[in-house]
Amino acid sequence: MIDELKRKLRQLKKFEHKLRFENFEPSGHKKYIWNDFFSTKDENDSTVKYNLSKLLRMNRQEIREVFDEYFCNVYFQYYKENGIIEKSIYDPKLLSSLGLPPDATISSIKSRFRELAKIHHPDHGGDSSKFIELFETYKKLMDGR
Repeated sequence: MIDELKRKLRQLKKFEHKLRFENFEPSGHKKYIWNDFFSTKDENDSTVKYNLSKLLRMNRQEIREVFDEYFCNVYFQYYKENGIIEKSIYDPKLLSSLGLPPDATISSIKSRFRELAKIHHPDHGGDSSKFIELFETYKKLMDGR
């Protein structure tokens, strides 16, 4: 099972390389989205979002959702790098920080912001630093429209 998973993860990295870097001149360091998501070296790597140990505990549907999230991030970065991003596409990392899926709509973003603002607002006993971080994330999402 672990060998099959590692093979699939390597295929994902090769796909990202082919999509984002194959047609470019070799120029030093390339920042792969893959490196933020996965690692095939250490099963308990805490520097990645989904280490091998975590992936091995998931069922097929959960793994498919992780791969979908990864693809959304890769394509978002690709579109951003090539200047072809649409106004209706939001940064998947920012959406994830709000607990939203990569295909979230403007209404779901606003709704989630209101929910979290009620929890983190300092006037209601929330943490002011978390509220500021929440507001900055929301502002980035709205400014990107």
